[in-house]
Amino acid sequence: MTEVEVKDAPANPGWRVAHLPFLTAVSFALLLCAASAGFLSGGAPSALGAALGVLIVTISYTMSTLVVAWADTVRPALLMPLALFTYVLKYSVLGLVLAYGVSTSWAGKNALGWGIVAGVVVWTGVQAWWFTVVRRPK
Repeated sequence: MTEVEVKDAPANPGWRVAHLPFLTAVSFALLLCAASAGFLSGGAPSALGAALGVLIVTISYTMSTLVVAWADTVRPALLMPLALFTYVLKYSVLGLVLAYGVSTSWAGKNALGWGIVAGVVVWTGVQAWWFTVVRRPK
């Protein structure tokens, strides 16, 4: 029987999640801005919807980042299957939330959708900026 060579974990696996505190702060600022814009445009229901949209994206993106980082440090062979599963789960939940939101008569449903869109665009943009500016430690 042959042994499978498993790569050693890097000396500093924390680089995989080093961006999370910054992205969480940016997401919190976006949540406050979205809630304010929602309140000004449609009152309390829109404020709640916009804030919930940003919060849903923040939680789902943080979850997928943690799962991918964990899989990469524990067993790199699990990285692709777990990442794909996490992304499918994340976007399915976002799709279900949006599908349910469209079918309801809640006054904050449009703001919820805009909050999700804003959360996805800002999180993705800031994460791309982070990994472009901050390099992985050697």
